[in-house]
Amino acid sequence: MHQEFINDEDYTMQQNISGFDRIARLVIGLGLIGATLLGSIGSWGWIGIIPLATGAVGFCPLYRLCGCKRCAVK
Repeated sequence: MHQEFINDEDYTMQQNISGFDRIARLVIGLGLIGATLLGSIGSWGWIGIIPLATGAVGFCPLYRLCGCKRCAVK
């Protein structure tokens, strides 16, 4: 049986969002969710959960798929 070795770096969630991008995502996410809760916009505002979550953890799956990395390498 052939066994392939998997590089752990390929499957870890490493930060790929810069500080400014994270802050912008948090502000936009909170703004959309807040506007939804206040009734200013419809239920589509719950989409703000996505930028809020990606800003909180510093990882964007779409950036990973595209090969983008917006933060400095440590």
